[in-house]
This record gives sequence, structure tokens and C-alpha cells, in this order.
Amino acid sequence: MKPFRLSALVITLLCSVAACSGPGSGSSGGEDSRPNVLLIVVDDVAFNDLSLFGSEIRTPNIDALAREGVFLTNFHVSPNCSPTRAMLFSGTDSHNAGLGNMFEDLAPNQAGNPGYEGYLNFQVAALSELFLEAGYNTYMTGKWHLGLTQETSPAGRGFEKSFGPLQGGAGAFGNMLPIVGPDKALYREDGVTLEELPEDFYSTPFYTELMQEYIGADLDNGKPFFAYLSYTSPHWPLQAPQESIARYKGVYDAGYDVLADQRLQNLKDRGLVGAGVEPFPRLLDERPWAELSTEEQRYQAKIMEIYAAMVDDVDVYIGRMIDYLKEIGEYENTVIFFMSDNGPEGHAMEKTFPEVAAWADECCDNSYENIGNADSYVWLGPNWGRAGNTPLRMFKGYTSQGGVRAPAFFHYPRAMQTAEMNDSIITVKDVMPTLLELAGIEHPGAGTFQGREVQSMQGRSVVPILTGERATIREPGDFMGWELFGKQAIRQGDWKILYVPSIPSRDVRLPVLKPGQWQLYNLAEDPAEMNDLAGSNPGKLKEMLALWERYTTENNFIYPDTLTGY
Repeated sequence: MKPFRLSALVITLLCSVAACSGPGSGSSGGEDSRPNVLLIVVDDVAFNDLSLFGSEIRTPNIDALAREGVFLTNFHVSPNCSPTRAMLFSGTDSHNAGLGNMFEDLAPNQAGNPGYEGYLNFQVAALSELFLEAGYNTYMTGKWHLGLTQETSPAGRGFEKSFGPLQGGAGAFGNMLPIVGPDKALYREDGVTLEELPEDFYSTPFYTELMQEYIGADLDNGKPFFAYLSYTSPHWPLQAPQESIARYKGVYDAGYDVLADQRLQNLKDRGLVGAGVEPFPRLLDERPWAELSTEEQRYQAKIMEIYAAMVDDVDVYIGRMIDYLKEIGEYENTVIFFMSDNGPEGHAMEKTFPEVAAWADECCDNSYENIGNADSYVWLGPNWGRAGNTPLRMFKGYTSQGGVRAPAFFHYPRAMQTAEMNDSIITVKDVMPTLLELAGIEHPGAGTFQGREVQSMQGRSVVPILTGERATIREPGDFMGWELFGKQAIRQGDWKILYVPSIPSRDVRLPVLKPGQWQLYNLAEDPAEMNDLAGSNPGKLKEMLALWERYTTENNFIYPDTLTGY
């Protein structure tokens, strides 16, 4: 592939920006008129969680940005955190970039092989490295999950200033509660391991305010900034200040079944789902809300209150970040991209990861009165996860649409369309080439970068969509593939095939499941992936399986010889 180069259209847009704004639009612009970039990633937020689409969770600041930009209603990611982030920072498939499987779940036959290093490998030029080399100030606050060592930390991959947890998650407060114990969660600041956090630490405001400090400290150096604001909310353990939780008191007392119906109807009312679409059903071993005891209902409702509070708080502080950019005169000259890294967490940890559930019982006080506090540990679960993801099939961890379709939008009215919803197929691999093009930065392609051989990007810039030049960047023969934890999928146009390996303890829980065999779906007619067409359309299945063979050949695929059941 040839090195990535600017389109004539974007060169014209960038030149027009410089002409209208002079030498930079604000103090951090100096003599460099290139746009700033603010990359916002939220953790485990469902497409239906935004009030823009009828959610009862209040997200007015996110909604306002989305309405002023181009919302990607058919945006796809990996089923889980670190593979998505690897694709975001490499522009290529996670199996090439080092996260063919999550570090925490590497199978014995995968460990040590190229593409399965368990960190963002050095066979890719990282997005942050390219921005740094191009003369940008580079900052990161929040979750990394792309490497634990100094060399593979944000400080080692192109961020001049960075702070955050390196693992898949952590508690939201200052006690450094880990995903699973007994050690403290691993935090680094500019590559240095931290032993403690501030007593008043709450992740969402802390990451936001620290990012503002980073930007403010360099306002006079004449460079634009690349800022990666990577919130850990609302990833489990679910924690938020009690005053935030109180804003949702009683909102979920009617239960998850009513919420699922409400969310689906709201999507239909907005034309985002067909009127006749039926949702993916409840897991086979989960009970209807009406069968829960009064105490169980009370406890479950509070879990959802905490989750909603976490999403609400993220929205509040995104609003404050936008206010800050306006105060310093950089809002108009900042490209903003927002995304969630996968579908919502819908696993019942006590069934999928009993060691996590055991740790939660050991570490924490999970009484009704205490959940949400720093010494509590609860998760969303399959019923609230299903409600937030309706009508899609399953959730995080699955290659079905519920795991890989996520909310995302670009905002830069100076050089983009506004108030647009684009339903063409976009992937997280397309984000890096888009941001590079908007910033006027060339990717080295398959060549040498910083003295090492690197791969080219697989993604494509979506700038033609953002400017209204084209409705899609995909060609008729294009396809995209997924594999994680042995779960597999290929999508081409509206057609998609799915494969879920057989695990007896999981098989008995999942509806509409044919373990150990490929299933075929037409997403235009069946977005919930309910009606398997493999038997009635063997020719299409054969075509799609040929694409699967291409995908595995091109992307260092190694099927895991052990499966965790996630």
C-alpha cells in the first residue's frame, strides 16, 4: 500500500481554515494553523444509552456535539476493550497490532506469536507517535490497556504527558481498587508507577481537569494538541458519588423488562429501528423482573442507578471540557471524535468469571446501602445490558451486533457537514487515517518508522463522508471480520455470518444459539440476528466462508486452544 497522503479536498479545507483564522485560532495555535484533535473514548457505553436516541440517561452535552457533527450509526469496533484500542491506535486489525487476544486471556498456543504480544506492538506506527513526530503536543488521561511496561506505556508510545490506569479497569475512586485482587490497580504518570492517588480522586472529573491542565500549560508553545481523553466509566466495578446516584433515584424501579421495551420503542419512534423489529430475547437462565423478590428488585434498580450516574457524570465533564476549549479560544479549531469501545457489559460474573465474583465478595461491602462507594464492587449484568442494547444480539464479548456496534461521531463544523446521520459501514480502523488526514499528517505505509519496520493501515479515511463528497467509503466487495475468544464473524454489506464455539456451561444459557456451527443473517431485515438463513441460503454462506478464509490468512489468525467462556 502506498503511504497515506492528503486528499486535495482536505488540503483545500485546511488552507481555508488558515486563511480565515490567521496564524492559529487561539493561543495554542501560534503559527501552526493545523487543527487540534480531541479523541474521547468511553468504556462499555451502549448505543442506546445516549438521550439523543431516547435514553432516560441525561447526556445533553454529548447530544449537542453529535447534533452539530456527523453521527455514525453503523460504527463497528471489537467485542472488547484492548483489541478496539489497538485498532484505534494502529489503523489495522488487532491481530496484526498485538492484541489478537486480550493480554489477560491469551491462550497457550497464542502467547509469544506475532500479533499476540498482549500490547500494542512495535510493528505498527501508533497514532500518538505520528502526531508527536508531526509536531503536536500529545496528552493522554484515563485508561490505556495497551501495555503494562514503561516501554509499552503511553509515555513509551508517543504521549508527552500521560496519567491513568494501564489495565482493563479499576475502581473509580482513590483506593486503587483493582479488577481482581489482591494487588492495587496499576497507574502510571508519565511512565512512572504510582503508589497512591489523591484522596479526593474520582476518575471522571480528575481525567477531565488534568487534561485541561496539560493543554493549558503549553498554550504558548505554538503547537496544536492531540488529546486522548479515555474515560474508565461506566466499566465495572460500578462506582459513583452518592449525589450523582441520587439523580436517578426511582428511575429504574419498573425494572429491566420495562426499560428494554421503552428503549426499543424510542428507537422505533426515531426511525433508527424498523417498526416490526423484535428484540433479542432474555438469556435462558435469567428471570423476568416480575419474578424477582422486592429486595432483589430494589438492589437491581440501584445497580442501574449507579450505571446511569456514571454515564451522566461523563456527559457533565465532557461539557466542561468543551467549555474549557471555548474559554481558551480553541473550540472552533478542534476536531472532536467520540466513541464507545464496545457494547455494554452484560455478563453475569458469578457465572462467567467466578473468580471475579469471589474477589468482589472478599474485597468489598456490597450491601444495598454501600454499593456505588469506593469499597463496593458490582457490575451491570445481562438484563440491564440487554435493555441498554436492545434490539441487538448479546453484548460486550460477542461478535454479534450487540458487541461490535457502538455510538460514535465526528465534530468539526469548520470543515464538515453538520446535523448528519450516516448509516454506512464504518470501522474503528477508519478513525486513525481520518484524523491523520484532517491534521495533514502522512502515514509511512508499509515501510520504516523511527528505525523500525511497520505495517500499513487497513482503515480508510472517512473525510469524504464528513465533507459530503461521498455517502460511503466502502466498495461493493469490501468486508470486515472479527475474532475474539474463539467467537468469529464476517460482514459484507447487509450479510453477516457468526460462529460461537461450544462451551456446555454457556450453551445452555444462550437463546437462538447453534454452538459450533456458522450462522447466516441479513442485518437489513434482521438487525437482532434472530433468523438464521444458513440452511435456506447455502450459496451465500459459502461466499461468506470464503471471505472468512481470506480474513484469517491476512490477519495472523491463531485459533485459541483454550477458551475462558467469556
